[in-house]
Amino acid sequence: GTMFEWYDFFLYGALAGFIARHFFSSVSESTGFIFALAAFAVGFVVRPVGALVFGRIGDLVGRKNTFLASLVIMGLSTVLVGFLPGYDTIGIAAPIILVGLRIMQGLAIGGEFGGAITYVAEHAPDDRRGLHTACIPATAMAGLLLSLIVIMATRTVIAPDAFDDWGWRVPFLISVLLLAVSFFIRLKL
Repeated sequence: GTMFEWYDFFLYGALAGFIARHFFSSVSESTGFIFALAAFAVGFVVRPVGALVFGRIGDLVGRKNTFLASLVIMGLSTVLVGFLPGYDTIGIAAPIILVGLRIMQGLAIGGEFGGAITYVAEHAPDDRRGLHTACIPATAMAGLLLSLIVIMATRTVIAPDAFDDWGWRVPFLISVLLLAVSFFIRLKL
């Protein structure tokens, strides 16, 4: 679950140049790229809020339900980025909705990361607690690597002009498959 959520979270940063062209096209290229990176930063800014909100919910209703909620929020937000029309189609609504989706991703990743570490620490054997909790940040980096591999594979299969036009959306849409697998795994645990 952590790997999947970080895959979703890092996709945006890796594809920020394409996002800038599609969602911030009303300004110069460099200003659009800065806006795209600012929207990326929003996800990091709200992470502590997500940790507070989901941490409290996890304490009240259990971590498993909280993990499922954060997973679904992250997955749906990511898939919606893949479907979101650009500035040329819906105007100023496009970057506003995009920032809203980044906020949702930030809240979800904030709830996932701290909750996962807490959950693992609560269930790990005393003599292996450090090792087990260290796996959580490692899976976050695995999510980064997975996002880059999926982007590279997509760029290999889709022609450069098509990737610039619509192909950059494919890694976001693939997230629905990862959501289904992760949700199934979490339901079984």
